[in-house]
Amino acid sequence: MTLRSTLRPRWTIKYALAAIAFSSFALYSVLDMPPLSNRLPPYTGEYNVGTVDIEVPVERQRLSEAVFKHGRKPAFELETVLFSLYYPAVEDARSRKPKHLWFPKPIALQAEGYAKLAKVSNFFTNRIFALGLWTLAGSLTIPAGVDVPILGTVKNYRDYETEHPDDDYGLPEYPVIVFSHGFASSRTDYTQYCGELASRGYVVAAIEHRDGSGPGSLVMRDGTKTKRSVISASELHTPLDIPALKVTQLAFREAEIVETVRVLREINAGLGNNIFKTNTRKEGKDLPLWRDRLNIERIVMAGHSYGATGAMQALKGGHVYQRPFVGGIILDPGKSSGPLNEDIRVPLLIINSDSWSRTPSDFYGGPHFDVVRDIVRKVLDESHIYAWFVTVKGTSHPSVTDAPLIEPWLLSWTTGSTIDVKEGIRQYVKATEEFMLYLKDGHRRGILSEEVTHPEYEHDVRDEVSKASIPMEIEEYWRIHVAPSTGCAYPGMCGVDHDHAARPPW
Repeated sequence: MTLRSTLRPRWTIKYALAAIAFSSFALYSVLDMPPLSNRLPPYTGEYNVGTVDIEVPVERQRLSEAVFKHGRKPAFELETVLFSLYYPAVEDARSRKPKHLWFPKPIALQAEGYAKLAKVSNFFTNRIFALGLWTLAGSLTIPAGVDVPILGTVKNYRDYETEHPDDDYGLPEYPVIVFSHGFASSRTDYTQYCGELASRGYVVAAIEHRDGSGPGSLVMRDGTKTKRSVISASELHTPLDIPALKVTQLAFREAEIVETVRVLREINAGLGNNIFKTNTRKEGKDLPLWRDRLNIERIVMAGHSYGATGAMQALKGGHVYQRPFVGGIILDPGKSSGPLNEDIRVPLLIINSDSWSRTPSDFYGGPHFDVVRDIVRKVLDESHIYAWFVTVKGTSHPSVTDAPLIEPWLLSWTTGSTIDVKEGIRQYVKATEEFMLYLKDGHRRGILSEEVTHPEYEHDVRDEVSKASIPMEIEEYWRIHVAPSTGCAYPGMCGVDHDHAARPPW
């Protein structure tokens, strides 16, 4: 396996846009055609959604001794942590700030990163990529309101600090999900998934990883802006081999996850004003009102692809102070991002896209599907903790990203996805919420309340009676590979609540 083949980017929407920018921009210019990108739709949950970008300095950490050839600067030094918060917002809140761009500025930095990933980076192609990306998606915005108050806010900051009630007016405490993006992606590739969860009452912290796996990001600290882009072995003074590069990148990602949790702790502890003052993104004026609004000791770790591999690593060893994770939501765990951690001691939900399960892949001596299935079985059989492994029918690797909503024709053409684009996101969000509700009250709803249907991808073990008994929606969209038994000695003993299961939670 070569470094080039290992680092070949997956079909993320932004990489796909970069790949076609060269030709499409010329076409649009000549024919005066409008961009093909669709706007992101409004969220469908009960609540309005707010978002805040947070970037704060951290104690500098060098995760590797590797340095760049030019300038001999550290290649893997953590200086700040950057993440976007998505949260339920007060009703009819109006922001004075413009919506966040889906392509954060400068587009030229990300365009150069995608050109590097495509192995065509030079002065000319970088600018063509940037112009094409700007034409296709440069004006796209994220629907969430920027820097609006979190749902339940009843006082302004000064009144709140003066009264400082012990019970914080009895305001609701929200479950928290920390989300890690995939390779050749960024925190803004998953805004619909994160925003839909926020519209249902969850706080999601979507991290921007600066581990050299993303196309480009600006590190803002001490009044300076430093460009971070894709790191290739040829740029390093002492090149890392593939396994060493993966280990370093995953260690960097875990450090960013730990720092994100630290910042969330400080916000929840009433130090939101300190975070606001040090936030180089100049957002978060209402963070002081977030005291005791986060269920900080029961965070769920989630991720997609490379981020799923990192999320599984962050779950290693179970719940600890720096990583207080009580569950894992793993979406398409990586096929080329290193071995998958098997030491998982919290409830686990692994969701594969159809293309991820269907396509055979050799993974450290065995089929990737079998490795993932065996990890989930191990959690069930050895740790005696509930865990599930399922596949969403008709989906492809980018289906949980914003890709199918922005460029549905491109997704269908390049990946063979057949599910309706909005239905695809809906199924991911619904299963995620069913898992979050299970962690809250122990009741197994929806897909979590069903028995195994396909222990192998193509092998349906059910008889006709069993097929007829499964809810139509689950039969249409899901294959269940690993699940706890629903057979219980006493009603409710196994967490299966058929009344809850029959009533959709959203």
